[in-house]
Amino acid sequence: MGPRRMDAAFSLGHRFAHLARGCASSSMAQTQGSVRQELSSLFGSAMASAFPGVEVTPYVAQTNDAKFGDYQCNNAMALFGKLKGKEGAPKNPRLVAEAIVSALPASPLIASTSLAGPGFINVVLSRDWLAARLQGLLTEGVASWAPAGYAGRRVVVDFSSPNVAKEMHVGHLRSTILGDCIARTLEYCGADVLRLNHIGDWGTQFGMLIQYMAEKRPGGLQASTEEDVADLQVLYRAAKQRFDEDEAFKTRSREAVTELQGGREEYLEAWRRICDASRREFQKIYDRLGVRLQERGESFYNPRLRETVDALVEQGVAVESEGAKCVFFPKRDVPLIVQKSDGGFGYASTDMAALWQRLHEENADWIIYITDVGQANHFAMVFEAGERAGYLPKDRTVRIDHVGFGLVMGEDGKKFKSRSGDTVRLVELLDEAKDRCRATIRERRPDIDEEELEAATCAMGYGAVKYADLKNNRLTNYRFSYDEMLNMQGDTAVYLLYAHARIAAIIRKSGRDVVDLANSASIALADPREVALAIQIARFSEAVDDLLADLSPNRLTSYLYDLSGVFNQFYTECQVIGSDHEDSRLLLCEATAVIMRQCFSLLGITALYRI
Repeated sequence: MGPRRMDAAFSLGHRFAHLARGCASSSMAQTQGSVRQELSSLFGSAMASAFPGVEVTPYVAQTNDAKFGDYQCNNAMALFGKLKGKEGAPKNPRLVAEAIVSALPASPLIASTSLAGPGFINVVLSRDWLAARLQGLLTEGVASWAPAGYAGRRVVVDFSSPNVAKEMHVGHLRSTILGDCIARTLEYCGADVLRLNHIGDWGTQFGMLIQYMAEKRPGGLQASTEEDVADLQVLYRAAKQRFDEDEAFKTRSREAVTELQGGREEYLEAWRRICDASRREFQKIYDRLGVRLQERGESFYNPRLRETVDALVEQGVAVESEGAKCVFFPKRDVPLIVQKSDGGFGYASTDMAALWQRLHEENADWIIYITDVGQANHFAMVFEAGERAGYLPKDRTVRIDHVGFGLVMGEDGKKFKSRSGDTVRLVELLDEAKDRCRATIRERRPDIDEEELEAATCAMGYGAVKYADLKNNRLTNYRFSYDEMLNMQGDTAVYLLYAHARIAAIIRKSGRDVVDLANSASIALADPREVALAIQIARFSEAVDDLLADLSPNRLTSYLYDLSGVFNQFYTECQVIGSDHEDSRLLLCEATAVIMRQCFSLLGITALYRI
């Protein structure tokens, strides 16, 4: 299927450099924003007031050491550079910082500020404000904590993209899991997300399959039945072997492609049977992973290909070269071939048609393509060709990203293979993870009933596979290890699911109704461990914002793992049940659990309350 293959070498992803990186605010109701967003707004106002006419973007970050404060504004030195030489300009960065602090609007968010070094502004958050923030989480719900700026945006996420007539394998795992996580996060933030599965359902392989089916029975395609596609892997391997070994069959297969694309009904009917059989197998995987997708394969764009290429030629974007129609780029060694020399269309033609359709018919504000990093150059050319052809609407800002990812490697550091040397089937990988979790849970809870055991093993096994992938930097290759991903002590889904179950057990043991408690009692932050936990909980929105800024789910997994660590410190040193602060600390436990569950939800992991 060309550029949608899952085995390309490593390269960097591509982003349209001139397009806006962020999303504009919509007219829909805004959330309260993250702590960082609110502090940035305050410091932005202060800098505009103190130094009018000087354009500057507030830079607010978490402090590296809590003893200096909770957040830090780091604009003073850059502002000093911009002001230097102007009449009345401050003489050093520290004076710039003092002017910013003096102009800060009054806010219940900030308890105090202090200066450090040449001009860093440290901020201590109000403990009363933090307590009220967490109280609101429990009474208003976690939806109010979604970062502002994404609501109402129309986003197309193109992910998974398996090939018809082939089983999904471990190579499809990353695209499916990454895409689902990104889509879930955008949906949480209020975006209007179209989840597209751009499957490979059109092309040369279908001529090969159809011709093999036609010759397999004496009656040809007329005698073919559903049995011919019952085991697509057997069919594909047999057809491919004959295609590779028999030149006459190869020629007939190519002629069959032309017949199929020309609309010959018996060929179309065979094609439909093949696609339906694949679709059923794909859906079994998606159901197990809890992934929703709308199928829109290459065949959807087939009627648009000729007009797409003709328009590119008419505009002078594509030119004829050695019989093919190509788009050339000054700094690239190879062109984008939008029509082959034999008149056929390929994946570049389809991707150009898809880009136009998503921009002009789906009215996308943001399009995200999730494939292996080896596709970066292909998509860079598609995006640049689309820009030259005027595909991008001039009346609105559009963001387009290629989200690349590395390979899944085996424990030996080589490409992940089964013991027989074949590519690992995704269904086998999921079964193995689930079976290992079943044994672990059964050992810990021998009295567990079968229904609960099945639910727990699915949640833990599939969650472990997802988390093991998502916690890695998506651009790098990662080593797949069942032992590591099922470790109950490390940075794994298993550890985090147990951590959540422990919090649920604390609340059960208290015998209190935390919903009623949230409406009758208040959170009070006195102990430093309570404050540290409250601050970590409050940073959830920033982790979500960071995920979407870089389209990197490991930003959220790192936050979740850190949250669990901060909670453990709190629970180890602060008695909850039976203490004088039981009500407040139970609410802190519940706030932690609420955020953990939301993180699990965004990662596509089912939370467990008892293991």
